[in-house]
Amino acid sequence: MRIWSVHPKYLDAKGLVALWRETLLARQVLEGRTKGYRNHPQLDRFKQMDRSQDAINQYLASVFEESAKRGYNFGRNKINWNFSPVSMQVTTGQIKYETTHLLSKLRIRNVLKFTEASNKERLVSHPMFNVVKGEIEKWEIIQ
Repeated sequence: MRIWSVHPKYLDAKGLVALWRETLLARQVLEGRTKGYRNHPQLDRFKQMDRSQDAINQYLASVFEESAKRGYNFGRNKINWNFSPVSMQVTTGQIKYETTHLLSKLRIRNVLKFTEASNKERLVSHPMFNVVKGEIEKWEIIQ
């Protein structure tokens, strides 16, 4: 499971579909509707939120919006649109780590997206994240 901190616009089709599915699974975990993935490190930042359901639905909304821009048919009805907007922090180290990780995937899967992302000085974060100076997040599993 990878719930990216970078903006979903950088993901290729395979990555965006995977993000959608994995975030829907993450929401089920946060709702207590599944036994698997309960201790997955990618969920820690959402679990720490006072309003974790609002946070995960807001995250999904941005993924949905990116899919709609591309003409994909993701299920709008899968999101609780009554969420109250929240803001989360992500570190510069995490963004840098995810950029490297994403570029290695795109280099193999999608040369156009790879070129687009690698030409950026810095990838922007998912819209709900505020970037703060810092190292890779403690919850990250470094490969």
